[in-house]
Amino acid sequence: MKPRILVVDDEESIREFLDIMLRKEGYEVTCAEDGQKAQDTLKKKTFDMVISDLQMPHVTGIELLKHVKDTYPDLLFMMITAFGTTESAVEAMKMGAYDYITKPFKIDEVRINIANALRSKNLEVENRSLKKELEKEYSFQNLVGNSEAMHRIYDLVKRVSETPTNVLITGESGTGKEMVAKAIHFNGPLKDKPFVTVNCGAIPESLMESEMFGHKKGSFTGAIADKSGLFEVADGGTLFLDEVGELPLSIQVKLLRAIQERVIRRVGGVDDTKVEVRIIAATNRDLEQMVAQGTFRQDLFYRLNVINIKTPSLRERRDDIPALANHFLAKYNSRLSKSVSAISREAMDLLKKYDYPGNVRELENILERTVALEGGATVLPESLPPFVNTPTGRKMASSEGIEITEDGLDLDKVMGQIEKELLIKAIHTAGGVKKKAAKLLGITFRSMRYRVEKYNLGTITDDELDEEGA
Repeated sequence: MKPRILVVDDEESIREFLDIMLRKEGYEVTCAEDGQKAQDTLKKKTFDMVISDLQMPHVTGIELLKHVKDTYPDLLFMMITAFGTTESAVEAMKMGAYDYITKPFKIDEVRINIANALRSKNLEVENRSLKKELEKEYSFQNLVGNSEAMHRIYDLVKRVSETPTNVLITGESGTGKEMVAKAIHFNGPLKDKPFVTVNCGAIPESLMESEMFGHKKGSFTGAIADKSGLFEVADGGTLFLDEVGELPLSIQVKLLRAIQERVIRRVGGVDDTKVEVRIIAATNRDLEQMVAQGTFRQDLFYRLNVINIKTPSLRERRDDIPALANHFLAKYNSRLSKSVSAISREAMDLLKKYDYPGNVRELENILERTVALEGGATVLPESLPPFVNTPTGRKMASSEGIEITEDGLDLDKVMGQIEKELLIKAIHTAGGVKKKAAKLLGITFRSMRYRVEKYNLGTITDDELDEEGA
């Protein structure tokens, strides 16, 4: 649908000029000769933008602007002003006008200003819609799990979300630490403010200070312009420091200052900038042990660990597996346009018995793979990955569940089965790339080739063979 623009001006020549120009640009245009008629038109029809003269009889441009902002707060307003009256136009912008254009018009300038204004509005609408989706996604109602362990998490999140207190979330990889962080943010008073995530383990140490605190133009090679850091981007909202245990000591001291004094200084800068940021940090490492070893600052640990939330492993909340599995089933049915309607009792029993070293993230990956490959309407045991659908897969590399009878057992056969299932597990984790799977298992690629052929686990690609010889 064409954007609708209402042009308001008491000069007929101005109205005609803008009408012709804007129609050529693809807009739907309506004209009004004064502020009162503009108000009457707005009652009958919706618009994306009003372009109004500043000085008009009866109802002035300023009066029309006030009416629009009171009655249609999301409606874009652009002021037309003559040379010498720009002060009034600036005052109009303070009252909510997006911008102003000056007579006599420069066509390219008018065209660009209007296009930028409408683009800005669209982005604002999209951002608002995205925020609503995020609030919905991370509402308490959408957090999956009814176990006692999860109820403790819900209670903590509810209480913590109402305060600006720093939070440290700990737990194994894949337990949903980021989900908890977002639930805290989007269920509290900061939900309309920025939520900025930084993976502390993914940024090289040489770039970390610039990424966190920004830099000034020319402060180092490649700094071709001033850049805001993540603290400035998150100002007023939440900065989520994922994998905080990976931060080098050189950055830890600067982070401590930012948290304590609520100021940051860009690389190459001399002035401090005040920031109000709530810190939520997450780690799968034992920070207290790192403090004892001297690899993590004690004072920073205490600043981060004001409130600690430990996310339970999936092994500690097995009762939640059916609910989570069905949640992911529905999610990937929708995303992949599939119609897998149910998980059989036998398949669900296997999912409940598996140990999930990758926790909820691994369960989600399993369901995504299963839905993508499933040809029927129901997930059956044979639909699941091999490492789930075997006794040793449920207790990976463990003797638990393996019975030694009076007749004894074939150790080589049992160990071979465990080896095969670990290989399958590694290949799955590596996305089918055998060379990567070999690294995960701590064996050479040559050894991997031998085992893949031994257990008939597929083929080694030509690319991988080339890499071996390189």
